[in-house]
Amino acid sequence: MNYIGDMRIPMRRVAHSRIREVNWDQLELGTYNSDHMLVCDYSEGRWFGPEIIPFGPFALLPTTLAFHYGQTIFEGMKAFRTEDGRVQIFRADKHYHRYLKSAERLCMPAVSPEVFIEGMRRLVQLDKEWVPGGAGTALYLRPFQIATDSRLKLKIADSYRFAIVCSPAGNYFAHPVRVKVEREYARAVRGGTGYAKCGGNYGGSLYPTQKAREEGYDQVLWTDGVSHEYIEESGMMNVFFVIDGVLVTPPLNDTTLDGVTRDSLLVLASAAGIPVEERSVSVEELREGLEHGRVKEAFGAGTAAVISPIWQIGIDGRDYTIPVSRDGSSVGVELKEMLDAIRYGRADDPYGWNFYI
Repeated sequence: MNYIGDMRIPMRRVAHSRIREVNWDQLELGTYNSDHMLVCDYSEGRWFGPEIIPFGPFALLPTTLAFHYGQTIFEGMKAFRTEDGRVQIFRADKHYHRYLKSAERLCMPAVSPEVFIEGMRRLVQLDKEWVPGGAGTALYLRPFQIATDSRLKLKIADSYRFAIVCSPAGNYFAHPVRVKVEREYARAVRGGTGYAKCGGNYGGSLYPTQKAREEGYDQVLWTDGVSHEYIEESGMMNVFFVIDGVLVTPPLNDTTLDGVTRDSLLVLASAAGIPVEERSVSVEELREGLEHGRVKEAFGAGTAAVISPIWQIGIDGRDYTIPVSRDGSSVGVELKEMLDAIRYGRADDPYGWNFYI
């Protein structure tokens, strides 16, 4: 993508950078925030010009609608430092189009691509020293939008704030994970907001995830919200299985997030000649496949975690172990290496995914 906007974005720089406070060896997501953020406000039927200002708190009244009725959406993206020292934002256009879907579903006006993409480019350019260069690291980018009306009446808001903040990050899951097939609680149902990146989807997932962790699991495998018979997602990630030599992932619908990492892996797998199927996977198929060794791999995929191997799956009280490759000879590892090679500039980018600042 070679989008370059011509809009003017005022910048107010910090007097003193906080970058010396960063422990670059321990980059837990959200522990550190870069020096600046972008903000843009909407009122009276239009967006006003964005500006880049020092990172800091918002002044919001206790009656702000976002606190009460859930009009909040966000994206999760990353900027990478390539091996030649340049900085690129990965698949900015794909993230923008998903943001548009979330905004529409939550009845929120969307900012223009000039604000979302060009504003982000200039923010990252200003804070480019915050982009780490170590293996597996990146600058996590969080565009988000909230309703800012101050009233308690349930209504579609008339005013909003769009903002982008940045946080240097390392590996989200350092080790393979243990997951539980969730048969009681649901993440999303047809006709709901499952495909949107809105705050309520994540808030509602906390309780069943907490219960699973009390049982020794790291995450849950969500099933459909009606029959609980079909796998949909893994925690906050899309999920993949290697079944009989085929890379299988549940299809997209309005209960499943259209993951950017998911899409990237499917493109790379097809280009590498790896058989791919987007189809429903029942709990019973998964159980039978695990019992008879037909399921060779399972992993979650998302922007924060990239690819997280699954080493054990709990189904109805019984745990099934999947051997995790130690020598890198697995589909998941192969795909991650292919993806990282593009994102870190070690390989050509034939898809135009890298948006250099």
